[in-house]
Amino acid sequence: MENKLLIQLNPGDNVKVKKISAGSCATKRLYEMGFHTGANIEVVKNDTGPIIVSLSGNKIALGRGLAQKIIVNAYI
Repeated sequence: MENKLLIQLNPGDNVKVKKISAGSCATKRLYEMGFHTGANIEVVKNDTGPIIVSLSGNKIALGRGLAQKIIVNAYI
């Protein structure tokens, strides 16, 4: 497995959250949204504007700044 930032992924990629590298407020916000260590994420859209991911059956739009703070394990 290779570590990548969420912003570097393509639509259809399935990954697990490894770490959130952000300040306390951003980390708390992401944890409340369900982005905790080990959470499974599928990238739905990543072209321009916010990144849309599927997390626990829900689609969530993340700004590109927050998406850069999420480190994931990408399956090769």
